[in-house]
Amino acid sequence: MKRAILIVLDGCGAGEAPDAGDFNDFDHPSTIKHVWDQAGGIGAPNLIELGFFAACGVGPLPSRSATYGRLREMSRGKDSVTGHWEMMGIITPVPFPTYPNGFPETLVSSLEAETCRKFIGNRPASGTAIITELGPEHVKTGNPILYTSADSVFQIACHESVVPIEELYSLCETARRICVSPNNVQRVIARPFTGDELNGFTRTERRKDYPLEAPTNLLDKIGDVFGIGVVPELFNGRGFRVGARTQSNVEHAKRLWQALESDARFIFANFEDFDMLYGHRNDPAGFANALVPFDSVLGELRKKLQPGDLLILTADHGNDPTSKSTDHSREFVPFVLVGSLDKVGNLGDIDGMNTIAEVVSNHLGI
Repeated sequence: MKRAILIVLDGCGAGEAPDAGDFNDFDHPSTIKHVWDQAGGIGAPNLIELGFFAACGVGPLPSRSATYGRLREMSRGKDSVTGHWEMMGIITPVPFPTYPNGFPETLVSSLEAETCRKFIGNRPASGTAIITELGPEHVKTGNPILYTSADSVFQIACHESVVPIEELYSLCETARRICVSPNNVQRVIARPFTGDELNGFTRTERRKDYPLEAPTNLLDKIGDVFGIGVVPELFNGRGFRVGARTQSNVEHAKRLWQALESDARFIFANFEDFDMLYGHRNDPAGFANALVPFDSVLGELRKKLQPGDLLILTADHGNDPTSKSTDHSREFVPFVLVGSLDKVGNLGDIDGMNTIAEVVSNHLGI
């Protein structure tokens, strides 16, 4: 049986896109190159050999059998949903709305009326910063924290001992129903946290995403897809096997081994620690260090590949930790192919992350 394995290294951009300025990225983002340069190199032999770093413009030459290049996103966005959707064939020509001044009062009032709760915050903010600032007030009053970012996201943060996790999810489900046209927010996100004012607040790993319904795409044609990490949530679970969400690169790797032992012919995984823990926190050293254990996972994965397997490595957007911003960056994404290929070498720059859908569908005979 032919299989396709698609692994997204979240936030691992491959260099400034031609339209980066349209997305307020004026500091020439180049995530992996800048991380590599700051670290003075990264001990990741598998990523080097397969051409992942070469696709990003750094590192020694890969092996002669490597097949690699860069993909240019055609959709109008630089976020996880838009990126993953385009990989499966969905081009988003109209950007989803963003809220640099916070959400409209009418939208917030509707949410407060339906949930019988008052929300605090309502402005763009770093998730870790805003729970530090407003966490004490939230614990005292029980009022959920509402914030956004440069992306089209409606994020609700609550302390797990103040608002039980299932109640937080319920708040987000209500917000999802309300955040429709003209406030067509792309994604509602539950952001639970724990801790206290004295010792600090910490976000937990029980985050949950509620995106808009995806248009028809390749996943609908394949069906029974083995999703790992946030991926199934980005498509509201449609086309995926039912399973608990894994929340870290370590957990994703364990689930990947389970997926390889299953009868799934398409495995779609997202390893998000690079983006979540280091890109958004401007930590290039942590970003570089996180690539090393992933490289070990990749080495084990290569040993487990079978004849007829196709492995694709890519990213969904950039998140340059060396920039002043803590937001995603508009970049090319790396494109690495392993197995069942007719061509090797540098493929150059290719328009459209939907190239991945074409490659997967051709490989699986769809």
